[in-house]
Amino acid sequence: MTEPSEATKEQVLAAVTEMLTEVIGEDELLMVDEVTMDTSFNDDLELESIEFVALAEELTERYGEQVDFVGWLADLELDALVTMTVGQLVDFVAGCLDGPSDGPSDGTAES
Repeated sequence: MTEPSEATKEQVLAAVTEMLTEVIGEDELLMVDEVTMDTSFNDDLELESIEFVALAEELTERYGEQVDFVGWLADLELDALVTMTVGQLVDFVAGCLDGPSDGPSDGTAES
């Protein structure tokens, strides 16, 4: 998979910030100075599991099946889930959006 463009990452970060506002509320989000690529879902945003479910719904609503957030989360180890940052999610989403959706297969498998 190719590296997502910075423009795409900025757009996805803005979209994820908007989704987080919907999920946890503007008042809670204001407790964090700014949502950045280094913002932690656990330590900084203190997202609960039900809020991750709501975030997954927001992502699906916005991007459809092109971004399999639930499948991606299912492949992560517990430590990775606990320490996950907004930047990791942004990189994942941007990679899904930048990747070829209907292009010819080059025979390589994604790991």
